[in-house]
Amino acid sequence: MGRWEPNARGRLEEAAMALFTERGFEQVTVAEIAGRAGLTERTFFRHFADKREVLFPDANPLVTGFAAAIEAAPPSTEPMETVAEVLKAVAAFFTDRHTYARQRQAVVAGNAELREREAVKLAWLADTLAAGLRRRGVAEPAASLAAESGVAVFKVAYAQWVADPEPSDLGELMRLVLIELKGMNCR
Repeated sequence: MGRWEPNARGRLEEAAMALFTERGFEQVTVAEIAGRAGLTERTFFRHFADKREVLFPDANPLVTGFAAAIEAAPPSTEPMETVAEVLKAVAAFFTDRHTYARQRQAVVAGNAELREREAVKLAWLADTLAAGLRRRGVAEPAASLAAESGVAVFKVAYAQWVADPEPSDLGELMRLVLIELKGMNCR
């Protein structure tokens, strides 16, 4: 593959995921990723700050999706109904991404630093959701509670989704987990 060929970023992502899966995150160098993609290290660094950014891109489309979905939710909905609408909308992001998500999750699960980074990403999602709820007039602590609950629902459903070798409907899994959460009793 020549350096001039299009989709350098996509080629780098594919090469990195293949190498991470084959040998583990720690054992892979940027030079090896670039080489596998048929590109130079310099090209790699034009697209990513470091090899972790392949798994956690700066322009995180999931966070952007959460923010857009909360803005698009009907204005009169209650906080948890808004969260349900956001989760439903965000599930579309994962359409046709099951194989990649399973590979990515295996790489992240095998590395403590990446698990920590994933936790930061989930906190970012909760912050984004809480800020959106506050903009809609939801007071504290309800905005933060609804946001954290929504991220917990996302996390549990996502874990079930990636654990299943056959892709199921992530949106439906999130709906079922949300029903389970609503059915829990506090005593």
